[in-house]
Amino acid sequence: MKLVFHNNKTAVIRPYQESDFQQIQELNTEEGWTNLVIENDNTKEAWKNSTVSYVVEAEGDGVVGYVRGLTDTRITLYICELLIGKEYRGLGVGKELLQYVHQLYPKTRIEMLASSTSHTFYEDQGYRPFYGFRKTIGE
Repeated sequence: MKLVFHNNKTAVIRPYQESDFQQIQELNTEEGWTNLVIENDNTKEAWKNSTVSYVVEAEGDGVVGYVRGLTDTRITLYICELLIGKEYRGLGVGKELLQYVHQLYPKTRIEMLASSTSHTFYEDQGYRPFYGFRKTIGE
């Protein structure tokens, strides 16, 4: 899918390729998502095993955003991470990326976690909050 921005710059949404991983980790570093960066090998393996893995590649800038998730294709589409580089925020990239993925799996409901700084973005897109739990091994 092709995106065109107000400055006539273009980007495409396309499937993740292993060669994208370094740029994804650079976005994670810039965002302060250090757990994904520190756990580099596990993060790379997660990308390999994800059923939903797409990047936004902008003309001249490389990978400027991504979405990674899991789906059963019929009921649930779980977004593990959605990240748009700071220079591309506010341009509709995140909205387009979510719509693109949801159109691939139209029978599903999207579920995701949001940070305290991103929840308004999702609410503006019509998502509603829900209650959940999280635990990692050793906790």
